[in-house]
Amino acid sequence: MSRAELFVGGVLNAVARPAPGLAGRLAFGLFCHPVRRGKVLPGERAVHERAVTEELSVNGKQVRVYRWGTGERPVLMLHGWQSRASRYAAFVPHLEALGLSPISFDAPGHGSSGGRATTILEYREIIGALQRRYGAFHSAVAHSLGATGMLLALRGDVRAGRLVTVAAVKDFGHFPDEFARILGLRHGLREDLRDRIEHRLFAEVTDPWALFDATRGPEEIDVPMRIIHDTDDDMVPVAQAHALKEAYGEQAELVITAGLGHRKILGEPEIVESAMEFIAR
Repeated sequence: MSRAELFVGGVLNAVARPAPGLAGRLAFGLFCHPVRRGKVLPGERAVHERAVTEELSVNGKQVRVYRWGTGERPVLMLHGWQSRASRYAAFVPHLEALGLSPISFDAPGHGSSGGRATTILEYREIIGALQRRYGAFHSAVAHSLGATGMLLALRGDVRAGRLVTVAAVKDFGHFPDEFARILGLRHGLREDLRDRIEHRLFAEVTDPWALFDATRGPEEIDVPMRIIHDTDDDMVPVAQAHALKEAYGEQAELVITAGLGHRKILGEPEIVESAMEFIAR
């Protein structure tokens, strides 16, 4: 836990004693809004700048879409929380070499898109809009929250030939639990946060914890998967990957790595190579 996280958590816990409602609103606001927008890293810039950019709109928010290639045989690449599409720069030339068209986007509140925040429902809506524009996806590669969003979308009308997940979150409840753990929030604030997520953020959804569970109704997703996860992931425990593998059985391959963590893993050559081998089959 960093000093900043200790400080913020300490302040929220202190405020919760005399003013639990105020502390709950503050915690909920922090949970819903990315602390920072990821920047394009120097090693990503050349690939990032040669993308064709387009715009979509979701809930009045402008969404920046990136495409490399003609759009034929599209491969969708989905980033996670506080990340952006450019993190897939290492994947792009390999996909192009396979005759595929990499496509990605910055979620609302991320990268170069508008808005201040996004939800898994907006991920699903954007994925659906991109399929309507480019057709069914040859494959998809998804990191963290992006994987949860893709698995939700695949239960609807979205189609993909293959799916590679990296550091995927199986249990949607992990997000508020991890947020509370990082800040060291007291039990009352943790419960208040889950209540606000359920009844305010997803008021239109009956039981979001069940709906967004990536292992719910595995028979609804008939897509070959490669599940990649690192044992040293300090944000999403590797047990989430084992739960996905158990749910999807023979249609899922599990690849466990070590020493790559949660964010660094996406750009590692061995991960790119593993994803490409699976996609190229």
